[in-house]
Amino acid sequence: MDASPLSIEVVLIDDGSRDDTALKIRQVALMDERYHGVFLSRNHGHQLALTAGISAARGTEALFVIDGDLQDPPELLPEFYKLLKDGNDVVYAVRKKRKEGFVKRMGYYWFYRILRSISYVDIPLDSGDFALISRRVVDVLNKMPEESRYLRGMRSWIGFKQVGYEYERDARAAGESKYSFKQLFKLAYNGIFNFSEFPIKFMSRVGMTAIVISLVYFATVVLKKLFFAHVIEGFAALLFVIILFSGVQLLALGIIGEYVLRIFFQSKNRPLFIIKEEIVNREYI
Repeated sequence: MDASPLSIEVVLIDDGSRDDTALKIRQVALMDERYHGVFLSRNHGHQLALTAGISAARGTEALFVIDGDLQDPPELLPEFYKLLKDGNDVVYAVRKKRKEGFVKRMGYYWFYRILRSISYVDIPLDSGDFALISRRVVDVLNKMPEESRYLRGMRSWIGFKQVGYEYERDARAAGESKYSFKQLFKLAYNGIFNFSEFPIKFMSRVGMTAIVISLVYFATVVLKKLFFAHVIEGFAALLFVIILFSGVQLLALGIIGEYVLRIFFQSKNRPLFIIKEEIVNREYI
C-alpha cells in the first residue's frame, strides 16, 4: 500500500470473532485512516461477512475481495489492476495448486466440475471469492438481496467482461480454518440450488424411471399370469416395490424442501447482516 500510487482503503470485517481480532482491527483502524473497521453483531458466516464488506467499501474504481488468512496473496493487486485497466470488470483468481489436505482438494476439484456441468451460469473452475471487481459490478452485487448467498456464482451471473488469473494458493499464514465440513456443504448446497435447475429436473427423471420400472414389473406379472399361470409372489418382491417408491418420494421431498427452505428464509425479508459498529477515518460510527 505504501509503494502503490493507488489510493487504497482496507475494509476489515470482524465476523463475531472470539479472539483478539476485533481488538487488533480497532487498533489499526484508529492508528491509520486507510483502514476501515466493520464489526458485525454476531457470526453471520463467511459469505455474509464478505457481503457486509462489499456494501461498506467506498472504493470508486474497484474492490479487491480477499480472505484474512493470507492464502491469497495481496501482492497480486497490481497484476489484477492491470487486467482491470485492460477493460475487464472482473478479474478472478484461478487456483492451479492448493495446499489443503487430500480429501479437501478432491472435494473442491469435483464440486467445481459437477457444479459447472449442471449450472445455467458459466461459473469458472477452481475460482473462489478472491477477485478484483469493478465499481459497477459492486453496485449490482449490493442490489442482490438473496439470503443464501454464493458470491462467486452471483459474480458470474452478473456478467460483463471477466478474466481469470492463475496463481498458486499458499497454506494458511497462521491459525486453523474455521470453515467446517458442515459449512462447506452448506456453501456447496447454495451453489447447486441457487444456480442450477438440475436437482428438480433430476427428480422428474427419477420419477419417470421409477414409473417405467414399475410398468415393466407389472407387465411381467401379467404375462406370467396369462401365459404361465404363475404370479410372482413373496416378501422380496413387495419389499422391492415399497423401498423403490418410498426412496424416490423421500428424495423428491428433500429436494423440494431445499427450495422451499430458501423461499422461506428469503420471504422473511430480514437484513442480511447487522453491523454493531464501524471505525471510519479513525472515528466510531
